[in-house]
Amino acid sequence: MVANRSVEQEKYTVARIAGVNIPTNKRVLIALTYIHGIGPAKAKEITAKLGIAPERRVQDLSDQEVLQIREAIDAGYTVEGDLRRQTAMNIKRLMDLACYRGLRHRKGLPVRGQRTHTNARTRKGKAKPIAGKKK
Repeated sequence: MVANRSVEQEKYTVARIAGVNIPTNKRVLIALTYIHGIGPAKAKEITAKLGIAPERRVQDLSDQEVLQIREAIDAGYTVEGDLRRQTAMNIKRLMDLACYRGLRHRKGLPVRGQRTHTNARTRKGKAKPIAGKKK
């Protein structure tokens, strides 16, 4: 015989929001930051708007609450693939315009005015050896 369970009693093993598997053992506020495009501030805004306590664990949320979070994110925020695509298109637009920032992106150099004589190794890549430089 199958027992009827209420929505509140069901525990989540995996919550999937915006195409991302959210860790269930973490607090809602922290778990939402696993979605690309949602940081701590937006996560706090979402939980406050929906009236969900930020310190609650994802596994303690009901199906209805997870659905509310999913709908709020879909309705009001650009996240994951759409955000990555939008960022890539913005960079491509700069490169097509051949403006200063676009040229810096094209050359793989820092875009926001940082010095390149020394440092900038993250953006420029591994240092190239110079022939004839021996001790």
